[in-house]
Amino acid sequence: MTTSPTQTLDAVLAGLMRRYSERVPDVQNIIRAMIDAQIIQSPDEIENDHIAFRTMGVPNLGLASFEKIFTHYGYEKRDEFNFIEKKLTAFWYSPPAGENQNLPRIFVSELRVDELSEEARRIIRTYTDTITSDPVDALDLDDAGAVDRFLHQPLWRTPTLANYQTLLAESEYAAWVIYNRYYLNHFTISVHNLKPGYNTIDAFVAFLADRGFRLNSAGGTIKVSPDGGLRQASTVAQMIDAEFAGGDVFRIAGSYVEFAERRVLPEFQHVPADQVGRQHRREGFETGNADKIFESTFTTQTNR
Repeated sequence: MTTSPTQTLDAVLAGLMRRYSERVPDVQNIIRAMIDAQIIQSPDEIENDHIAFRTMGVPNLGLASFEKIFTHYGYEKRDEFNFIEKKLTAFWYSPPAGENQNLPRIFVSELRVDELSEEARRIIRTYTDTITSDPVDALDLDDAGAVDRFLHQPLWRTPTLANYQTLLAESEYAAWVIYNRYYLNHFTISVHNLKPGYNTIDAFVAFLADRGFRLNSAGGTIKVSPDGGLRQASTVAQMIDAEFAGGDVFRIAGSYVEFAERRVLPEFQHVPADQVGRQHRREGFETGNADKIFESTFTTQTNR
């Protein structure tokens, strides 16, 4: 029996979420807290606003390689974002038109490695230069199991702790990617689709804070787009005991959970609440918000 692109995509997303949930205890802890508070009865009621990945801008990898996976399933490349200080380029990708309206958006960022110091570039390339062709080109994108394994396998050898710490001092993003590779960086709970009393970012953040979850404070706990239509928050990344080459073990930032409220656009304020869909809400992303969300894995947050 052949599987459709939608079925393959569903299986890839399920694999990503399964491994991510195992690695990030906050995922299940937040879901349990939501069930305990009767915000939801089942995890299936949560809409995933978007998932995010981090990549290295080096030959055969980066955005140009990674995006082939999701454009194969019908995702459409949308706006570009430039994070000057962090030396990052990012794009977001909208789900296939006419498909399941609950499919997550995809946000993929890439480190502009050429803008780093000579030493940082040298370290990164000692790992990534071992990849001499685009690995996605060799992947059967219609085989969900193969794609799932690819997204969770090391693309290069395990870094040394010394190399990790050198990168950490210059680019915390570079350090995260050199160890974590394509691990899912975060998934995002759409709070606007939760029950009244919890369906604004302010109310949901208060709920999380009351239950002791650590939230990213960079730029304020709630990050708001200039138009006020996109409001976001996130937990601080979970710390993991990472084993480096040679057996060194060091606690580093893993992944985290994000929360987003997309407000109804002014021209759709007349639409009854029970008829509001994605097409009526603020779409896309915001550079200022995303810039601070990136810092969920930075030591300024994890060491607080």
